[in-house]
Amino acid sequence: MFPYKDDNPSISFPWVTCSIISLNTVIFFASVSGGFERFELIVYGWGFIPYDLFHGANFYTLFMSMFIHGSFGHLLGNMWMLWIFGDNIEDRMKNPLMFIGFYLIAGLIAALAHGVVSTNSTIPCVGASGAISGVMGAYLILYPYAKIRMLFIFFFYFKTFKIPALIFLVLWIVGQVYDAFHTLGIEGAGIAFFAHIGGFFAGIILIKLFRKWNWLFFVPIPSREFFFAQWTPSEEESV
Repeated sequence: MFPYKDDNPSISFPWVTCSIISLNTVIFFASVSGGFERFELIVYGWGFIPYDLFHGANFYTLFMSMFIHGSFGHLLGNMWMLWIFGDNIEDRMKNPLMFIGFYLIAGLIAALAHGVVSTNSTIPCVGASGAISGVMGAYLILYPYAKIRMLFIFFFYFKTFKIPALIFLVLWIVGQVYDAFHTLGIEGAGIAFFAHIGGFFAGIILIKLFRKWNWLFFVPIPSREFFFAQWTPSEEESV
């Protein structure tokens, strides 16, 4: 079961979101084009290694690691989530540079959250999921009652349905917290869950600050009562 779109169209074209997706895609294919050994050198050269950071080396990897992905599936999953949630957050920013700053700061905090709980790890951490988790945290604050379209697949059975972003995002972060503490202390667990958690809550705090500083456009958002009055699962949406 996974989300495939939201019923929350943006007003303007998401140039920054599309640019980030394009940049990540180009970097990935450029990275893998030279073979496995070259790709491994890139991952270890640009990936965030907590041990290096806490021993005063390679600070630049806090940012560079956001644009490196370990596999095509890793890239696709991250960019898909950014496409669903990123356009609306970008749409609310009064300046495209604000969204870039928001994205990078959330990614930075996400990487640090992973590093703090893995200070001696020498395994490179790569991927945009920390920054994208920040976008998802912001979405929870700004559009909690937007409709998220979900696709459920069970063998040859397919079903689509809608749920509030509030339900999807809360369930998502609860799952991340559970997995984070379940795998705590396991070297090479495979997924930097604390980066997701750190990015998500960084996004919540940052978007609240942006709103307090009047850096966001005001967009009327349907109330909870309006949303639940309009939200009725549709049987004809089965595919």
